[in-house]
Amino acid sequence: ERRAASASDKEINIQWYIPSVAKPSNDTETKVLLLYAYNTDPVKISNIKIFSSMSVFSGHLWIPLARIISLREKLSDLKEQVEILMQDSKSFSTSVPTSFLEQSETLKISPSNKAKMSDVKVDLDEKAEEIVKRCLSEVKALLSVVPALSSPLTEIPFDVTLQSIANLEDMFDLANGCIITEGSLFNWIISLLH
Repeated sequence: ERRAASASDKEINIQWYIPSVAKPSNDTETKVLLLYAYNTDPVKISNIKIFSSMSVFSGHLWIPLARIISLREKLSDLKEQVEILMQDSKSFSTSVPTSFLEQSETLKISPSNKAKMSDVKVDLDEKAEEIVKRCLSEVKALLSVVPALSSPLTEIPFDVTLQSIANLEDMFDLANGCIITEGSLFNWIISLLH
């Protein structure tokens, strides 16, 4: 029971391993190991010795460290741009104060209101849309089983919200990893890992 686990929703858990000595053979480039596990149906594991499920998957990918650092910086910049677009959006500003960051720091809003704001779909301008496509194309190339065959995205595969971009940024946080629950971002990431 100490090792029991449950997931009431579909979710993917991302962890990173930075080996000190172990490296894939014949590689001079520093790589890190992405470890992932996900479930496509709710799961309750009470005994790991007899557990078997058709809805639980796990795997790993070796990814160049320099590309992850570069992508994380781009995602961080993208998150800032999404916050600015949210501030500038008339539909957003009429329903909540103009600064997402100021509001969360000064008004101490309740978690339910904060969640609603971060889940608002952002209307992207042409420039922001191209930046999102470039970032997501890079994510796709890093996570695809055959990166060389990974073509750039022509459409954004999920709703761009502050939460979805923050989740992507967290996904490439080498120190912490993350958990992403069901939704269009979850579905897209799972499609890349198949």
